[in-house]
Amino acid sequence: MKQVDFDEAETYEPDEGWRRVSLAGSDKFTFEWFEKPPGHSSPMHDHENEQVCLVLKGELTIYTEDDEVTLSQYDSVWLDAWESHRVENTGDELAVGLDVFAPGRSFDFWTDREE
Repeated sequence: MKQVDFDEAETYEPDEGWRRVSLAGSDKFTFEWFEKPPGHSSPMHDHENEQVCLVLKGELTIYTEDDEVTLSQYDSVWLDAWESHRVENTGDELAVGLDVFAPGRSFDFWTDREE
């Protein structure tokens, strides 16, 4: 068993106001809690990991090359591996969510990215 206390978990901020916290996971899957301020969007990107994004508070719009969907509290979306996407807070309040990645990944995806 491996416990991860939220207040002591590894945290990073890829952009100002966009905070991510690494929760318990393994090389098979990882959980990342995040908060995203109103109007913030991640850049269009893809990765080898399948991803499920669950909205815990607020509103997020997920854009792919072919589609878009707006999620409200407790809605979720699944993204296939290598599916290009971006996530934007299109609401008026701070959005809070949980991302699950399989296989698991580290923060290196964002911290080592080239702008």
